[in-house]
Amino acid sequence: MPEGRPSGSGDWWGSIPSLPTNKTSQGRGFRVSRSPATRPCSPSDVGMIQRPEMSRSAGRRAGKKTETQTCDFLIVGGGQAGIPLAQHLAKAGHRVALAERRHLGGSCVNFGCTPTKAVIASARAAFQARRGAVFGLRIPTVEVDFPAVLDRARSILMQSRASLRRGFEQSDNPRLLRGHARFTGRRDGDFHVKVGDQTILARQVVLDTGTRTGRPDVEGLDKVPYLEAGNWLDHPELPDHVVFIGGGYIALEMGQFYCRMGSRVTIVDPAGSALDQEDPDVVLLLQRLLEAEGLQFRLGSRATRVEAGRRGVTVHVETDGHADAIRGTHLFVAAGRQPNTDDLGLKTVGVKLRKDGIVETDERLATSVPGIWAAGDIRGGPMFTHTAWDDFRVLQSQLTGDGSRTTRRVVPYAIYTDPELGRVGMTEGEARAAGVRVKIGRFEMRDNGKARELSETQGSVKVVVDATTDLVLGAAVLSAEGSELVHIFVALMNAKAPYSVLRDSIQIHPTLSEGVQSAVASFE
Repeated sequence: MPEGRPSGSGDWWGSIPSLPTNKTSQGRGFRVSRSPATRPCSPSDVGMIQRPEMSRSAGRRAGKKTETQTCDFLIVGGGQAGIPLAQHLAKAGHRVALAERRHLGGSCVNFGCTPTKAVIASARAAFQARRGAVFGLRIPTVEVDFPAVLDRARSILMQSRASLRRGFEQSDNPRLLRGHARFTGRRDGDFHVKVGDQTILARQVVLDTGTRTGRPDVEGLDKVPYLEAGNWLDHPELPDHVVFIGGGYIALEMGQFYCRMGSRVTIVDPAGSALDQEDPDVVLLLQRLLEAEGLQFRLGSRATRVEAGRRGVTVHVETDGHADAIRGTHLFVAAGRQPNTDDLGLKTVGVKLRKDGIVETDERLATSVPGIWAAGDIRGGPMFTHTAWDDFRVLQSQLTGDGSRTTRRVVPYAIYTDPELGRVGMTEGEARAAGVRVKIGRFEMRDNGKARELSETQGSVKVVVDATTDLVLGAAVLSAEGSELVHIFVALMNAKAPYSVLRDSIQIHPTLSEGVQSAVASFE
């Protein structure tokens, strides 16, 4: 599950509780109103409004919950864009509410980046211990305590979740509202949104509701229990044989994890290649490395039916017209994501959606309805934690800044297999399809000194350069620490610097980054 910096693991999100609360807002709550007519501002004031006096005490009368609360901004969803945006808008002088029906932190903290990278670290430790002889170490046996592996990941995410929660407990603005949010309409310039048993009147609304596991059209899937991105952490039994439907990022990362824990793994995907959006040569190398560890791939095979049995599940597949069956103890569905937009009442205010439920937005993240914005996975495009966090910066620019920041951006990502695949920009195939004259640089990591010293020689570096301008168009770094090394190319692309800047630089020796430099030096 490729995702990024604001992971809740301490380096960014962990600092939220220490953010200075705007002192002028302390002790103030939302203005409570029985009628929206008492609102002190008009639509023309939005963006320049000064914080009015607000009273928390007015929000409770004889223990009865407020019927109506008003705010300048309502953020629906406490994900990687919503939380920092709420903090920023409150500090800028606006009255802000954030509605979250479950846990703060979005998919990254609760079942994505944080716990998956934690268990992947455990799997790598087990893998390295098994190959101790390579380093001259005698490690007779390696025993996996699978529930303990999950417990470690769960404890890390719980720390992150608690840190986020404390950030709201210490502040009355922004205010955290617990409950499912649903539009009920728009009147007198305000969006009316039901959150639990409260009605919120908001001048502007930001949607950050994320996605959930999509259910592929496979007969019997609704009758069979299965693992998926949102629930895998709740199953402490180690599968004997887990069958994945889908061959994308999640399947490869989690497939290698289960394999290194001791499970048999079979990945079924109708595409002729795993990660079919990547260059075939890069994917084939990664697939061969995973197969060498024991993962089995059934590519070009479509799951047609699943059924539960006494010993697990049977997945019926069809390959080139030939039908057969795969029997496993567990099924893991990883065949895409579905946006959480189907129960927000968006039709009541006219927000346009694509057929797949993605919210239509422009490069400013504005929806079809003025005053409603969308961030994170539901706005389409790259679905990563770091893009969601950058969406916060886009909205910060649009709502309180000069409006210059948009979604025209360089987006890197990583697949956290071992070795990792760090990616940015165009593939060779995309560049050639666009009619660009390109030159390709390559370097095999087995020829890198540091990689040999670490016994991490698997993988390669591939860079795609515009042959006319010498600008880097894209890169794929399949290597130990590939998610880190790819940022060398990210920096070049953001700076619009030619590849010669990297070629002519001095890299520390011995380092893996010398392999990145060697890839661009290969042009010469």
